[in-house]
Amino acid sequence: MTIVNLLVGGPTANWPVDLAKIPGPWVGADRGALRLVKLGIQPVMVVGDFDSISESELATVKQSLAGTVIVKPDQDHTDTQLAVKSIFEQLQPDELHIYGATGGRLDHLLANLWLVLDPVFRAWAPKIRLIDRQNTVRYFLPGSYTIAKEADKRYLAFVPLMSMYLTLADEKYPLTAARNDYPISWASNEFVGEKGHFSFDAGVLAVIQSCDAD
Repeated sequence: MTIVNLLVGGPTANWPVDLAKIPGPWVGADRGALRLVKLGIQPVMVVGDFDSISESELATVKQSLAGTVIVKPDQDHTDTQLAVKSIFEQLQPDELHIYGATGGRLDHLLANLWLVLDPVFRAWAPKIRLIDRQNTVRYFLPGSYTIAKEADKRYLAFVPLMSMYLTLADEKYPLTAARNDYPISWASNEFVGEKGHFSFDAGVLAVIQSCDAD
């Protein structure tokens, strides 16, 4: 299975503690590209309008680059959106793990969380994960699923992003065909055992495993 990692420009405080040890390939979006280089990681692609770094910093990134520079041509898409699109079109990973997508500016957080609602990105939703120090966010399209508990996570949240009927079969707090007409977070649920089962009929569902801060 091919996993590509993408680092975007969110606060470093939200990174997993072992981010620098995560094996590549890596892609950097705007300031995320510079941060990769400073970590000693050689990106295979960098994407953005690079308005958050200086010309000398961009030159440093290009010197360390193992692949392609993609300059964002307009403001219709965020750096993250263009990076995700470029990764799936050019690198075709089985999974895309996105780091640096949480914390800091709320407008950026919402743009990243809702990215999969755009029809351009929705088909890739099941392959995308947002990962930070406390959370893993996965996306699902309609169907029935089994999800495994991450060893360091206690809490489990189900977040319908669109209208759906949601069933949680064997979680601590079950639901049976619960109707959601607007985005809602069924928060602070938990696994019973090491796996959980759920199903839904329409839209896009985000599932979040999380833990409290240290």
